[in-house]
Amino acid sequence: MSLKAIMETVLVVGATGNIGVSAVTAALRSKRNVLAIVRNKNSADKLVKYTGSSKGITFAEADVLSDSGVKCVVDQVRAGNPGFPACVFQRISPPPNYATTLTSPSKPTSVSSSNLEDPTPSDISFAVAYRDTIGYLLEQKNPASTWTICTGSQGDLATHPVPAMTQGALFPLTTAAARENESTNVRFNEIYLGYRVEVDEIAVQHGTKSSDFGNVYELILANSEVRSSRVRVDNLDDLKKLKYQKKF
Repeated sequence: MSLKAIMETVLVVGATGNIGVSAVTAALRSKRNVLAIVRNKNSADKLVKYTGSSKGITFAEADVLSDSGVKCVVDQVRAGNPGFPACVFQRISPPPNYATTLTSPSKPTSVSSSNLEDPTPSDISFAVAYRDTIGYLLEQKNPASTWTICTGSQGDLATHPVPAMTQGALFPLTTAAARENESTNVRFNEIYLGYRVEVDEIAVQHGTKSSDFGNVYELILANSEVRSSRVRVDNLDDLKKLKYQKKF
């Protein structure tokens, strides 16, 4: 099925991180709306600064690492509540550089997630986000549903121990989720990033722009054949054409 962006809404958790900004940018560029989960108004203002406008973005406050933060927002979406009251709960660990997106026509039906170099339990945050969103996606039975996580090559290279441990822990989780959803309406994929991505104003000095990396998300959303796969991004050419292979 062709994935057309007909009034789709993308839920992005951790939207102010380097990869989160990429996901937001990609959604807006592909004519989708965004529901961005942020910690507070300062975080919301930060995202507006990075994207250049608040047009098309709705903000919901929540702690993505609490046991109920993401679930609270998803429950509000399920109930059709346009107000999105704050869903802030006691934090169980420091916030990682992490992002999750949930997209669909009229109601959210797809998800993507990312992990970079922060020394935080990204495997926990990924598991919580996956647990609290996958059920909703399956309920919708929308064939355009996707769940995409961004991991990093440090999980294999281990030249920097801390990010190697956090990124490496994600590999079995992504494979399990990809296998679990191979025959469902949810296309689960992993983006395997081989270099650093930063928000545009910082990347001007060094690194790849988050706005450029966002093209990878757009390509995954647009290609229904990419399923249960690892999408490798090793160089700038991989931002223009997807390089992917089934995970099992």
